[in-house]
This record gives sequence, C-alpha cells and structure tokens, in this order.
Amino acid sequence: MTGQLRLDDHLQRYSETAPHALAVATAVDAIAAAAIEIADLIGTGDLADASGLTTSRNSDGDVQRDLDVQADAILRRCLGKLPIAALASEEMREPQIVDRAARICVAIDPLDGSSNIDINMTVGTIFSILPAPDDLALAFHQRGSAQLAAGFVTYGPQTSLVLTLGDGVDIFTLDRKSGCFRLARSAVQISEAGEEFAINASNRRHWDPPVRAFIDECLAGVEGLANHDFNMRWIGSLVAETYRILTRGGVFLYPSDARPGYGDGRLRLTYEAHPMAYIIEQAGGSASTGRERILDLSAQSLHQRVPLIMGSSNEVRRVEELHCDPLLVASVSAPLFARRGFFRL
Repeated sequence: MTGQLRLDDHLQRYSETAPHALAVATAVDAIAAAAIEIADLIGTGDLADASGLTTSRNSDGDVQRDLDVQADAILRRCLGKLPIAALASEEMREPQIVDRAARICVAIDPLDGSSNIDINMTVGTIFSILPAPDDLALAFHQRGSAQLAAGFVTYGPQTSLVLTLGDGVDIFTLDRKSGCFRLARSAVQISEAGEEFAINASNRRHWDPPVRAFIDECLAGVEGLANHDFNMRWIGSLVAETYRILTRGGVFLYPSDARPGYGDGRLRLTYEAHPMAYIIEQAGGSASTGRERILDLSAQSLHQRVPLIMGSSNEVRRVEELHCDPLLVASVSAPLFARRGFFRL
C-alpha cells in the first residue's frame, strides 16, 4: 500500500475548500484514530470480556455488549478534544452540547452489528457530520440532505473507512504497518441495476404487500417481471451490507413490518439511515423508505426509527413503484377485494 494517498493528506486538501471544511476534516481524522483503536481492540482475539453482554441496556432499550460501551468511550474521548457543537451517540439518551461556538455536530453509532462479534462477522462504526444550527436543540433534527460528511468503518478481514465529504465516495484501508489509512478506491459508483438483494426472508409473513411483491419478482428471476436472476445475501450488519452494495451493487431492504415494535422500521434515522443514505446517493445509488427519500426526512427524536431500502437505483425505484401500486395499497386496507385478497382478478 506504500505510495497510495494517505487519509490525512486527503483531509488536508479538503480542509482548505470551505469555511467548515477544517472542522469536518479534524473530526474525520479523530474518528479514524478512534477506529484504529477499536480495530486493535477487536483484533486482539481476546474478546471474552469485550463481547459479553452487560447487565444494562442502551438509551433505546437494546441490550449492550461491553464492546459497545468501550467503542463509545474511545470515540467520545477522541472527539472530546475537538471543537464540536453537539455530539450524539446510539449509547446516549440525549445529545450532548459541547461547544456552542463550534461549527459542526457529530452523530455516531459506535459499533454497528456488535451482536455479530461472537461469530466473527464484520462490525463497524457509522458517523454523520452536520452543520451546527443557531439553536443547538435542533442539531439532530435536520434533514439528511444537510449533512456535510458521512462515513463508516468496517472491522473485518481489512479495516476500511468509507467516506464522503459531499463530493463522491472514497474508500481507505488501514495500513497496519504504518498505522494510517490509505486510499484503496476513489469515486466509487454503484451500478444502476444490481443482481443481489439482501433482506431477512424469515420475516416474509410480516411484510407489507409491496415488499413481498418486490421479493417475489426477484425470486421469479428471468421468468418474472425483473427479467434477470438475482442472488440473495443477508449478513444483518448494516456496515457490511452497505460495503457490499458499494462494491457489487444490489439492494438492501430493512422494511417496516407487522411485528410489534417494527411498524416504523428498526434502523435509526439520525446515525444509521441518514449517513448510509448520504453515502449511497453520493455513489450514484438511491435510498428510500419505500415511499420517501431518506435524505428528505428530519428526525423528531434522536433515536427515531425508519424503514430503509437502499442500493442500485433501478431496484429502489421499483420498490417505490410497488408502494404506489393502487392494488397493493388496497390490499392493506381492503384485503378481501385486492390482489392478495379472497376475490382475486
């Protein structure tokens, strides 16, 4: 990897481009430093304590692992040295006001997919950087389109940092010998049409009709409306699913469904869906709830949940079309007379 552009050089160039750019670059650099610490912690192989469950739950009711808490502490320590107006984390009940004179706000998911640690699957860190509004109480109630930068780190066979500064997507990989991130792929683009879909198919009976119809089309392959065959993938780690889409295209669906607690989806808007949607759109893809563009949404609360469908634009557009299909809409409100009802055409 020697000779490839270093992340700090990339950030130095960016820092000279806009009034807020230096603050953003400094925050990304701090997150990268924290990610190296977290990667070392995960990579030791001695996770008997770190991967175990604590007796507590986080601010949104999810069971915490010790590694979640440790990753959160590392990121807060690294970011705590910087001029940041407000900081939010999945592990925090409410955002923290840090420096009212600062230009940016940062939201983090310290360790996405931590339940996968026990089975040695990819986990990661997600972050979103926003401008500081005049009223900091509104810091994390901004539309996703307001983001200045977003990214995520994957801790897998390689430690990779995916980053957008609002002008495309670049992927940096950790050079462990030198202890720095180096550019691996620049100007990443997602193909318009994908050949893979990712969804937890065990929940099919709970899905709304438009989601079920889309997956049925995928399963029908060349004999169906999609007119080509799909492969199915499901990792259940948002960072890993997104990295695969950036690399190979395809679509990821984590829809709302009929199970208790899943009516508004399950992923968090502020520090999961917003940054991932920003990255996906910057790479030429699309991100939607099935009815609305994710980046047009603003959170009403820090831990607000949302459905997320993202990836190759053709597939996302098809899911949206199905959500507008009057027959499928009617099958929810009047199931006896709709496409999936008792009286079928």
